[in-house]
Amino acid sequence: MENAIKVTGLTKHYSGFELTDISFSLPRGTVMGFIGRNGAGKTTTIKLIMGLIHKDAGSIEVLGKEMGPDSADIRQNIGFVYDEQAFYGGIMTARDVGKMTGRFYKEWNKEEFYRLLKNFNLDPEQKTEALSRGQRTKLSIALALSHNAELLIMDEPSSGLDPVFRNEFIDILYRIIQDEHRSILFSTHITSDLEKIADYITLIDNGRVVFSDAKDEILDIYKIVKGSLNRLDEKGRGMCVAVHEMRTGFEALSASADKLAALLGADAVTQRATIEDIMVYTVKEGSKWQVI
Repeated sequence: MENAIKVTGLTKHYSGFELTDISFSLPRGTVMGFIGRNGAGKTTTIKLIMGLIHKDAGSIEVLGKEMGPDSADIRQNIGFVYDEQAFYGGIMTARDVGKMTGRFYKEWNKEEFYRLLKNFNLDPEQKTEALSRGQRTKLSIALALSHNAELLIMDEPSSGLDPVFRNEFIDILYRIIQDEHRSILFSTHITSDLEKIADYITLIDNGRVVFSDAKDEILDIYKIVKGSLNRLDEKGRGMCVAVHEMRTGFEALSASADKLAALLGADAVTQRATIEDIMVYTVKEGSKWQVI
C-alpha cells in the first residue's frame, strides 16, 4: 500500500527537549490519530512534516516525495488545520481570507469555499477577529478543503472546543474520508475524537514514539483488568503493561487479560480498553509497553 506520509528516524534537538528517532507511516486513504500529552512532541513533528522547521536527522516522504523547506509543490496537495490560526491578525473577513489563501493554490475552488462557508453557517462578511474558536476552526477546515488537497494535516483542531461542536467536527471528518483518495493525520490529546474515525494510532511521549499500529489491533489486544490487590502476585504483574493500585483493589492494562483474570479468580473483572486508557497506562511511569 502506498503511503501518504512516511517518517523514518526523524530527530530534532532543542534546548530542554529532543524529538528522537520518530518513525511511522500513514497509508493513503486512511486516518491516523497522532496522540500524546501536551508537550509530547506532536506539534514539533507536524512542523517538521510540513517543512516549517529543519530536521536534524531522518527522512520525511509526503505523497511519495521527499519533503523539505523548499517543497512548495507538495504543500499544494496538503490542507493544514492548526490550533489558534491567526488569519492575518483578524482584520480580514472570511471572504478576504479566502481570496488571500486562494492566491497560493493552483487548484483553489472559490465555489467550494463558499459552499463550505454556507454549510458551516459562517458569514463571509464577518471579520475573523469576531469569530468564536469553533467558527475559526470551521473556517480553517473550509480553507483546507477548498484546493483539492489529497492530505489533511490537523494539529489539535478540536482542542478547547465544546462537545457539541467537537461531535460536529468529527462528523465533518467522517464525510471527508468517504473519499478514499484523501488521507488525514489528526493530532490530538482528546482521544475520544478518534474512536469513530481513526484507522491507525501513533502515540508519542517525551519526544519518542511509544507505538504506531492499526487502531483495531490495539483495541483487540489490550484490555483493562480489575481485581483484588492481594491476589496480584509477581506473575500477575508480569502480565500487565502498568498497574494502578487503589485501597479497594487495582486496575491494570494487559495484553493477557484472560490469563490474568484466571489467575486472579472469580472477583476479576475484564473490560474493553479505550484509546485514552491505553494512552494513560502506556505513558505511566514504570510502564512495560510492548506491542504484541
